[in-house]
Amino acid sequence: MGTLLITGGRVVDGLGNTPFNADVLVRDGRIEAVGSGLEAPPDTQRIDASGLTVMPGLIDAHCHITFDEVSSNDELFFHRREGLSAIVAATNARKVLQAGVTGIMDADSLFDLGVDLRDAIEAGIVPGPRMSTGGNALFTSVGGTAGRLVPDTGRIGYGKVLGSKAEIVQEVRRQIKIGVDWVKVHVTGLIPRQRIRGEVKVWTLDELRLVADTAHELGIPVVGHCRGADSIRDTAVAGFDMILHATYMDDEALEAVAGRGIPIVPTFTFQANLLDFGERIGASAELREIFRREIADSAVMLQRARAAGVPLLCGTESGFSITPYGDWHWRELEVFVRELGYTPLEAIRAATSDNAFSLRMAGQTGAVEAGRLADLLIIDGDVAQDITVLGDRSRIRHVFLGGSQVDLTPPPPRRDPGGWRVSHYGNAILRRDVAYGG
Repeated sequence: MGTLLITGGRVVDGLGNTPFNADVLVRDGRIEAVGSGLEAPPDTQRIDASGLTVMPGLIDAHCHITFDEVSSNDELFFHRREGLSAIVAATNARKVLQAGVTGIMDADSLFDLGVDLRDAIEAGIVPGPRMSTGGNALFTSVGGTAGRLVPDTGRIGYGKVLGSKAEIVQEVRRQIKIGVDWVKVHVTGLIPRQRIRGEVKVWTLDELRLVADTAHELGIPVVGHCRGADSIRDTAVAGFDMILHATYMDDEALEAVAGRGIPIVPTFTFQANLLDFGERIGASAELREIFRREIADSAVMLQRARAAGVPLLCGTESGFSITPYGDWHWRELEVFVRELGYTPLEAIRAATSDNAFSLRMAGQTGAVEAGRLADLLIIDGDVAQDITVLGDRSRIRHVFLGGSQVDLTPPPPRRDPGGWRVSHYGNAILRRDVAYGG
């Protein structure tokens, strides 16, 4: 890997400290020193960062790298093929890395592909960010957020439907055997004619405890998808290690989470994109209002959680049509500033050094600090004042992963394979009065 010396930059260290001017010396993939007047051997790669910002690479704690920007569960469940999905996921991983994201947490994946993609990246077979990954999300037959599309038994898309305690134990052990970093549970789902806001808890507390205990006995953490107060409470009590969304939280749920210090990944980017830009892609006003309320109703409780010491981490749900790869990984930082009262430096910390937890690499990456892996960005702009600079790809001058410079040449345009998307004849039913104006 050799030696790299970045000189004269304004360092945003990812730890929340005030930016400072310093050189950064990298040797064999790790940061050796941060300071003034650093010396290096003659054959060192040197980069003059005068007037630029040096900061840690972003980490996205909620990414779906195998989904390929789907617009529906129909596409995920019935329009994806395993081999082709793996090839496409590898190309999308490169796009994510080029956007300045040096780490992702991919909690669930189509066909268990996350494990193979992670291993291919670590072996240098394909370029991509550091990954932690799950396998199939654990479902009950209620169906998570896919409802009636999910069968009563078996595997479909990114989910595995489980119906007994024996099946739960068997599936958790199977996933750990193939090499997952996390086990994910879809704790909540949607049902017809439900009477509550958010989603319905579809697992019992005993079932959740069984998942957590089985995984923990083999040294693997557990993460839960929770949109609803009772699900958040039970997930915390069951001993889960991280919670995705945690919206519609009440006082009892907050007490359970705060008492155990369980990190939350709110993942508001999806909702914020639909709210702010949904009209441009034909999203209904009703759907946009649902997501506006989810952010507004949950922001206060998340602020209280943060005040109680609960870590809030940045994740974007990248992998859907509303959150395409490489475009929006910075947006959750903006939402943290706008909706949760973070300063830009606090939001950067949530997306870098704090987020290393989601990679299971806490203390190893996510900061410009001696001893950390040299996962670094050089940015043209003052991110400490304007977080949206990170969304301008032209401002990303250099990306380093483990001290190695990433090729930022954009990939060639691609087409979708036949049958990859759900095709539509149009946006309305062609009734006779539509055709003839009668």
